[in-house]
Parts: sequence; structure tokens; C-alpha cells
Amino acid sequence: MPRSNYIFTSESVSEGHPDKLCDRISDAVLDAFIAEEPEARVAAETFATTNRVVIGGEVGLSDTEKLSQQMGQIEQIARDCIKDIGYEQEKFHWNTVEVTNLLHEQSAHIAQGVDAGSDKDEGAGDQGIMFGYATTETPELMPAPIQFSHAILKRLAEVRKSGVESDLGPDAKSQISLRYLDGRPVEVTSIVLSTQHSSEDQDSGYIREIVEPYIREVIPNEWITLNTEWWVNPTGTFVIGGPDGDAGLTGRKIIVDTYGGAAPHGGGAFSGKDPTKVDRSAAYASRYLAKNVVAAGMADRCTLQLAYAIGVSKPLSIYVDTHGTGQVPDEEIERIVAQCMDLTPRGIRQHLGMNRPIYQRTAAYGHFGREPEIDGGFSWEKTDLVEALKKAV
Repeated sequence: MPRSNYIFTSESVSEGHPDKLCDRISDAVLDAFIAEEPEARVAAETFATTNRVVIGGEVGLSDTEKLSQQMGQIEQIARDCIKDIGYEQEKFHWNTVEVTNLLHEQSAHIAQGVDAGSDKDEGAGDQGIMFGYATTETPELMPAPIQFSHAILKRLAEVRKSGVESDLGPDAKSQISLRYLDGRPVEVTSIVLSTQHSSEDQDSGYIREIVEPYIREVIPNEWITLNTEWWVNPTGTFVIGGPDGDAGLTGRKIIVDTYGGAAPHGGGAFSGKDPTKVDRSAAYASRYLAKNVVAAGMADRCTLQLAYAIGVSKPLSIYVDTHGTGQVPDEEIERIVAQCMDLTPRGIRQHLGMNRPIYQRTAAYGHFGREPEIDGGFSWEKTDLVEALKKAV
């Protein structure tokens, strides 16, 4: 039997964290290529350090002239991302940072496996396992610790960028520990926040006075008690932040991007990868299916795994675990999800409308637990498969 009384912790990082800045640039590059050609191939990686950003990887367009034109836009794309995040530090400034573009044309061998799969359909862009998860503990059907860790940083970014709290800097981390009773979150046992700030004269107490009201805005009031421990800037001064303080790299925050450790992870990062890469598209499909299973009332918790091989279109396996909360047998859910959605790479992209420039916005504050958007952003958060799943049982 699963434990019902415990404390669980998840962390998030802000859009100005060095790794997240790199995720943002990689996804901005992806969006630029997909905006030019919906079937563009992109696998972009970004590295950032003091006064330096390096972008590399593989890209592909059907028109070589357009490919050359897009390559010429890469430096400005990076600068625009850095500017929007808010970096104007002496040793990391959007206007003076050195940007190196090492992107090159996609490998013909990889393209061959994707474009003409072994079963005469588009094949998966790589092998791998992908997990989706959903739980009833929040309205977004997300684990509460990661959902509220994101919410804190997103709110602080809003007031920083609006100018209301100009003492805050772009780089920040949050961490929430929640006590569960009978499997439900009831109390925040600790809140950890480390945020970049403007002056060495500002101590932890000063920063806590700024951030505490916003933290209380986003966390349910009854969860913060007299026993809740607060750790705001516990090391003291945090003025030098971002890539000047610590190097960043695309794909190093995969647990932050997903479920905060509350569910398994297949190991593949998302940012910078076009949706033919099942690391991304099948992880989104797994979340979509798990969320719809829970939204349909078939379980209070659902973990769903998909597995793929490069060049093969259909998933090699589908696995479901409802953790003892299922109203429908797990093996029956495995059957009906395959019946209700085409889980080939092309089928996933078509069902979720993924060949659109919708990825830059996913780079911070989680790829899941977000509101579906009118232009197709976060389409994998829809619960429009509920009726089909019910009818298929």
C-alpha cells in the first residue's frame, strides 16, 4: 500500500536561472524555425557563462536559402531572450554578450529514420521512454509541491518585470515541502527562496519583507502555519546571478520541467527539440493521456509510460499505473488510450497541433499544469479526451 502520511519536497527555478535562460534561447530558436516551416527539424543546445552564449546543434529546412536566412537571425534571437528576461549586468548584458552560433544542418542518417520509418510511416526521432502523470491534489491535476514552487517564482517575475519590485533580480530558486495527511496536502512545513537582488546592503530579512506577501498570495492560506519554516536567501548576499554567477546549459532542469520528482522521468530533456523528437512530443502525449484519465474519474493518480524506437512509428509499449486509486483496471486503461489517440509521432503532433511556434513559453515555470492557450500553446493540458475514454471502457 502507498504511504498516506509523509512530507514531500519539490523545487523550481526562475526564467533567469542560467539553465532556464539556455532553455529559453533553445526554444526560441525552435520557434523561429517552425514559424518558417512547420516540419522544420531542430535540436538546439545552448551554453551560457560570463559574457558568452554558445548555441549549437542540428537544424533542417527544405529550402537551403531559407535555412541560411534563419541562421542569420540566431544572434538576435538570443539577445532578445536575454533582454526580456532582464539581464543588464556588467558581465552579462543582452547588448554586449558575445553570441556564437554553431548550428549546422541535420544529419542525413537521423532524417532518414524520421522521415521514412521502418513500417512505412514517419518514425520516432529517437528511442526512449517517456512518462506522464496526473493527480487530483490540485485543480491543474498536478503535484502540489511543484505547482506552488512554480507559482511563487512566476509571481515574483511578474512584479520584478513590471517595476513594482525593482530590488529583485532575474535569477531565483524556490522549494516547497508539503506535509501530506491521508494522501492529501495539508501544511507547508518549509519554504525556501533564494533570489538575486540589487545591493549587498540588502540582507535576508529585507528580502523576506519583499517576497513574503507574494508567496502568501499564491499558497493556500491554511497551509502556511506557525510551524512553517522560512528560509529566504539563507546564504545572505545574492547579487551576482545568472550565467555570470554560474554557467547554464539546456536540458539540466528536467525534474523542474515535469513533476518535481513526484513521478518517474525517462531522462530526455524537452527544450530545443522539435516535436518529431519523442523525448518532447511523447512526454506531452503521456501527460495529456494521464490527465484525461484522471479528469474522467478513472483514477485519482495516474502514471503512464510510452516507449519508442528510432525510425519506428508505433510505441513499443504502453504502461499504466493508477497506484491503487483506479476505478478501471490499469490494463483496460492501457487498451483504451491506444484506441482513443494515434500515438505515432505524426499522430501525436496532429492531435495536439504541435507544428506551431509555441515552445518558447514552455521554457520556464513548467511544461505541465498550465492553461491551454488559444493559439495552441499547452494543448496537451486540454481534457477534451474525457468523453472518448469513457465511451471506450
